Amino acid sequence: MTESGGRTLLIGATGMVGGAVIANAGALSLTVLVRREMDDLPEAHALLVAPPERWADIIAVERPRVLISCLGTTIRQAGSEAAFRAVDHDLILAAARGARMAGATQMIVVSSVGAAAKSRNFYLRTKGETEDGLRALGFERLDILRPGLLMGDRAGPKRMGEGIAIAAAPLADALLHGSLRRYRSIPGETVARAIVALAGNAQPGVRIHENDAMRRLAD
Repeated sequence: MTESGGRTLLIGATGMVGGAVIANAGALSLTVLVRREMDDLPEAHALLVAPPERWADIIAVERPRVLISCLGTTIRQAGSEAAFRAVDHDLILAAARGARMAGATQMIVVSSVGAAAKSRNFYLRTKGETEDGLRALGFERLDILRPGLLMGDRAGPKRMGEGIAIAAAPLADALLHGSLRRYRSIPGETVARAIVALAGNAQPGVRIHENDAMRRLAD
């Protein structure tokens, strides 16, 4: 285990957005915490491999200044609502607590457009509850990214519903104007570039970044 103290630590590195964060990191030095070995991590970054139940303790020892979470699954992938919540709520908050206890000043998390703790939709309600839990931890700077449909290459087999949504995205996006622009699709790489731009921002407060804001950050 490395003495990182001040590095930026990334969880959720094997997904579309997390992988794009690594690819677009530039001068940003990352500690990447994963549950399985990664063979293609650039030498500029440090790799830690451990089961998720140990992540909070490992993060506390690593003492990152910034924690980035690109963790995210779907109820179908997870297998149940409980398994989905264990990742998208419990694991994210456990990692955040470990970082905060060790002195992290900034948290950047990928959430979802429409996230709200009072939503009737289980997925969006869970995302909203996770956001509220992160706010309660008192990071000096909390950046919440709320993308709509993520466009780009995903690992694993394509899901039928996802394929239909991706094919329909250009037409759907053209119909979304004004306050509805936040629901437009967005490339995973654009979200990743926004994350890299935000990492290390010392201006305090909680910031919500939706479609247009993420695109501006990524430019």
